[in-house]
Amino acid sequence: MSYKTLASSVRLVPAIVICLLIVIGLSGRNALAEDYNLCGDNDEFTADFLLEDCTFKTTGVNPYFILKPGYQKVLESDEEKSVETVLCETKKINLNGRKIKTRVYEERAYEWDEEEEEWVLIEISKNWFAICKETNAVYYFGEDSLDCEDGFNDDDTCDDPDPTGSWEAGKNGAMPGLMMPGTFLLGSKYFQEWAPPAAVDRGENRAMGLEWPEEGDTEYTDCVLVIDTNPAEGGDACEDDDAKTYCPGVGLVQDEDMELVDSNFDGCDDDDDDDDDDEEEEEED
Repeated sequence: MSYKTLASSVRLVPAIVICLLIVIGLSGRNALAEDYNLCGDNDEFTADFLLEDCTFKTTGVNPYFILKPGYQKVLESDEEKSVETVLCETKKINLNGRKIKTRVYEERAYEWDEEEEEWVLIEISKNWFAICKETNAVYYFGEDSLDCEDGFNDDDTCDDPDPTGSWEAGKNGAMPGLMMPGTFLLGSKYFQEWAPPAAVDRGENRAMGLEWPEEGDTEYTDCVLVIDTNPAEGGDACEDDDAKTYCPGVGLVQDEDMELVDSNFDGCDDDDDDDDDDEEEEEED
């Protein structure tokens, strides 16, 4: 073998190894997905988002997702209520050695108590989001979630809290999910969460150009419909049982029976702004 041929072979071997590693990595991820694939179609949903090409910001506006501290909205039905607030708090995520600052988005879930005729707070979750500057896509980095079956006390304490829904990207194999694409493409399918076995929710862009509400006076136009499914649950979770409508300038306006009843903005003192991305030299919080 000539030196030229040998040199070409030497260059080829690392390339082959890298390709094999990539294939093995993707296969491993797909194999893991199969373990929680009770819906039978996980391979149709994207789970790799090229996050290495993104720099992230903790404050910004996607057409269908508002990430500005102080923004709050309330969705409500006869039996359920959700109060969602973009907090001034941020959260550092260590993703394979890359420290990414995210925004804390709080959700408080209530159920209506017919006997007491009052709303009972049953879940408090602090979710972590960041926006990719290059694409304007919103990524979901996890949540600190507590369920309280009997309801939280006035000071947000609970006698028997359940943290089952909690997960964090970068820990125990969990990775960020895509919550809202920067460009809404009809038919796109993607994982919103990637923390098997509990958090593997998926989204499918089902419709666009909608008016909301469908009945009565139109408040918003150019709205989109995303269908959420959970392949870890199977059964009804595989069907169109979790439909969410998002509208420009306000975000989520309908989640199944819950509809937007109020939105407001009460700006707060943000600890930073758009200065974020990797902080290699800082210790993890």
